[in-house]
Amino acid sequence: MPSALVVTVVHHPDDARIRHRQIEALREAGWRVTYAAPFAAYGLTRPVGTPWLTPVDLPRATGRSRIAALRAARALLRSSAVEHDVVLLHDPELLLATVGTAIGTPVVWDVHEDTAAALEVRPWVPDPLRRPAAAAVRGLERWAERRMPLLLADHQYAGRFRKTHPVVPNTTRVPSSPPPAATPGEDGVQRVVYLGSITMERGAREVVQVGAALRDRTDGAVAVHVIGPAHGDAEQVLREAVRDKAITWHGFVPSDQALPMLDGALAGLSLLHDEANFRPSMPTKVIEYLAHGIPAVSTPLPVPADLIRRSGAGVLVPFGDAAAATAAVLELLADPGAARTMGEAGHAIAAAEFDWGVVAPEFVAALEAAAGLG
Repeated sequence: MPSALVVTVVHHPDDARIRHRQIEALREAGWRVTYAAPFAAYGLTRPVGTPWLTPVDLPRATGRSRIAALRAARALLRSSAVEHDVVLLHDPELLLATVGTAIGTPVVWDVHEDTAAALEVRPWVPDPLRRPAAAAVRGLERWAERRMPLLLADHQYAGRFRKTHPVVPNTTRVPSSPPPAATPGEDGVQRVVYLGSITMERGAREVVQVGAALRDRTDGAVAVHVIGPAHGDAEQVLREAVRDKAITWHGFVPSDQALPMLDGALAGLSLLHDEANFRPSMPTKVIEYLAHGIPAVSTPLPVPADLIRRSGAGVLVPFGDAAAATAAVLELLADPGAARTMGEAGHAIAAAEFDWGVVAPEFVAALEAAAGLG
């Protein structure tokens, strides 16, 4: 039975890409997995009792507190990597844990984002250090490319690297026949959803403003539900919005439970700002909305804008314009048939282009190649 050591010190242990897509794909392919993640730091108990999955708890790397996590990860790699066919790293800082470490097993880095661009909006990075830190990250990327195979989470990331690397995009499992969009709940209330981590740069302020406007203009007939954790200043913004009954905030919900919460919604919000880290990427939430047959109301970042324009599966609104987003939702409320037509178009294109069931074998094959199996 092939085996993989999967490591993160940043992501939630129930991260959709890591736990619910990649690790599940390995299980379905007959692999044994050791999963090292910050379970305790996220308030979780290690999931013991699963024969094919061995959980290992690591400290969490957050903000400027990263040294303990890197030391623990380095110790784990030294002691346990050799027991596996391949090591899969999910955080760029984990590359540092491999420097000068005799691992004895092929290492693969899964490139989730443009980390150098992301440093522009990380509140814990002092302004004078943003540019030097970004340059250091670019150097680390070049170093990693010379020493290990890479997986890219987005086709747009290829331009940062000199070689060609497998792309394992953030797709989703597409249900065969989701409920139609604009299906009210048992209480008669229409839902508008936001799925995923939320920050100020991801539109926390605008989502709350949309929730408050819909509450007032529909007398509570439309409610905004935020499904995911908040980070930085967004946490206080959402807490105040909950107090004011502008939104319902569910906090972090594991992917296998969160995705069904999209079914039948009036629309899904993706109000990301025009930030360098967002421009080259497809927000996974947009694909998830379309897969579950609900229209996306999105800001015009290039990649999702192209998808929405060519599929007719949603509405584009200007950056930072909560009023325009509210108006788009109200138009869908007034014409539920249009919402369902958009939802059907989104589901069709998601099934054709963004089904994880198609991508999963390619991911497993990439790890097999890195490990020298087959």
